[in-house]
Amino acid sequence: MPDLLGINHLTLSTTDLDRLMTYYTELLGATLAFERAATPSDPRIAVIDVGGDDHLMIVETATAPTTDLDPLNRAGWGLRVGTYAQLCEVREHILGAGWPVGQIETLPTQWTMTARDPDGRPVDVRAHRPRTTSPPATAG
Repeated sequence: MPDLLGINHLTLSTTDLDRLMTYYTELLGATLAFERAATPSDPRIAVIDVGGDDHLMIVETATAPTTDLDPLNRAGWGLRVGTYAQLCEVREHILGAGWPVGQIETLPTQWTMTARDPDGRPVDVRAHRPRTTSPPATAG
């Protein structure tokens, strides 16, 4: 059996595809991979490249999306940046654009903050903390 390589995409629904595409591309720096117009049988969609081989598929719907936190009272999904400094930069960029974003918290293996996208959906943005190793035990 082949190894899994990661998540291919995560699908988000929205009633305003243009607004959500703008948030993820212009504010957070993702790239539009492609967009498909609505057809009589399928809704309008956009696929956004969020780095590596990871994508958001955004589907325009008539129904507003759920904006609840997950059972751990956090966003149910997140994006990753490379460093703590980049996380701080993203936070300042979000605040400067007038969008809500929480404080940066330190977790055991990463730093995290939760933003709210234009639909009010929580989105964690995280940076992994450098792994440290304990010094070797000394013989006594």
